[in-house]
Amino acid sequence: MSPLNPVRRRLIAAAALASATVGWPLVGEAAEPQRGGTLVVGTTQTPRHLNGAVQSGAATAMPSTQLFASPLRFDDQWKPQPYLAESWKLADDGLSLTLNLRKNAVFHDGQPITSADVAFSIMAIKANHPFQTMFGPVEKVETPDAHTAIVRMSTPHPGIVLAMSPALCPILPKHIYGDGADLKTHPRNSKDVVGSGPFKFVEFTPGQRIVLERHDKFFLAGKPYLDKVVYNLTPDASSLMLGLDRGDIQMIAFASVPTDLRRLADNPKVALTPKGYEGIGPLNWLAFNLERKPLSDPRVRQAISHTINKDFVTKALMGGFAKPATGPIVPTSPFYSAADNVKYPFDLKKAEALLDEAGLKPGAGGERMKLTIDYVPGADDQQKTVAEYIRGQLKKVGVTAEVRTAADFPSWAKRMAEHDFDLSMDIVWNWGEPTIGVHRTYLSSNIKPIVWTNTQSYRNPEVDALLAKAGSAVDAAELKALYGKFEKIVTTDLPVDVINVVPYHTAALKKVGNVPTTIWGPMSPYDDVFLQP
Repeated sequence: MSPLNPVRRRLIAAAALASATVGWPLVGEAAEPQRGGTLVVGTTQTPRHLNGAVQSGAATAMPSTQLFASPLRFDDQWKPQPYLAESWKLADDGLSLTLNLRKNAVFHDGQPITSADVAFSIMAIKANHPFQTMFGPVEKVETPDAHTAIVRMSTPHPGIVLAMSPALCPILPKHIYGDGADLKTHPRNSKDVVGSGPFKFVEFTPGQRIVLERHDKFFLAGKPYLDKVVYNLTPDASSLMLGLDRGDIQMIAFASVPTDLRRLADNPKVALTPKGYEGIGPLNWLAFNLERKPLSDPRVRQAISHTINKDFVTKALMGGFAKPATGPIVPTSPFYSAADNVKYPFDLKKAEALLDEAGLKPGAGGERMKLTIDYVPGADDQQKTVAEYIRGQLKKVGVTAEVRTAADFPSWAKRMAEHDFDLSMDIVWNWGEPTIGVHRTYLSSNIKPIVWTNTQSYRNPEVDALLAKAGSAVDAAELKALYGKFEKIVTTDLPVDVINVVPYHTAALKKVGNVPTTIWGPMSPYDDVFLQP
């Protein structure tokens, strides 16, 4: 097996060290794994479908990583581990990645998983996934035999090994999805799903629940331990807390509400951990629609940023659990450069001066303009609360803003995909590697009618060129310099105003063994998870 190249390995190790978190009791080592039982996971995120090959985000990734296996998985130290591929090798020139597949792996319908399925899946992800840069350099996948897949690239790709992760590279059955139907709207994304992972599809009732059951012919002997995994879907976070108290729910992922975190930490039946989100790198930000005037003027965007007191947001609104952020790369990343980020300290007079300079003088009633602010439903502490705070701040400088509520995640995602917004609060992840999670927001070639692409319609040729160069660079110093220039430009142009790092935690009853705390946490396969009596 070949792990990441030495430069990448050092950078990943640095990221792991930098993201270490202390202060909360961690999930302890579990007892001997037990067979059987149903794990009920509570979540406020409602997926449109279950196919992670064409959709990013936690809502889809949590069930998708149970239904579909990936070539590799990662431990809590950022080290790649065998999964569907029992071994792998990244070529010395960085232009190919060879995956040697297990010979005993079968899909849920009993058909063998072959290199043809891996080739089909990788090219399908390249064509359909919103992360355009994730497999951007991939030209083809060769299949010299049924159990060998060779990913060929036009240039070295610093994120290719990490891209083999569960939430990023689900292996689909070609004999089902290769029927010529549009993969984004394929009927088998939601019904009669046939996967390659540890759990099989039973039921998907949108907005209510997802039911999965043990795959008895899973390629890892003796796993999974659980009989079933049920996702309890609800927009009401408080009902999830009550369910955990009653024992109706055994695990809650992506918890971030300060009052909930305090309550969970004091609950003797619950173990709470911030581990498992290192790969995610979650940032909370305010996105601007640059296609709409006057938001197309950077002075207006900068003025809005000056109205936001980020210290107040993180300390008062988020109870001190969150940390401020200033740019597109999460502070725990080895690529982050605080010195290069242009900052916008809280300054209402500066905001007013910039608005005046942009020609937005107050009218007779003191109003300069009207805007709408959307937000992702299901994370009110990071989203709705901050949107309402920004609305109040904008009013102080003559901007009237209306906070719009979406009925559910799909409704909000549709607005973003259609670019039907002025401003929107959003939680966006770095996904462990800039080529995967950062480039997608800023490349002009990634302006698409898909959520979590460049829905801000940001265009800057210099940024495009910098990111293209970073996408094939392997020297650590060169990467650092390229991303430093990139951060300075985009924090000046300000297509998004990054506000804070999201303080995600996983809460589980202490009877839950092997709570997932790898770098992908709750978006990892649950084949090791078990329930104690």
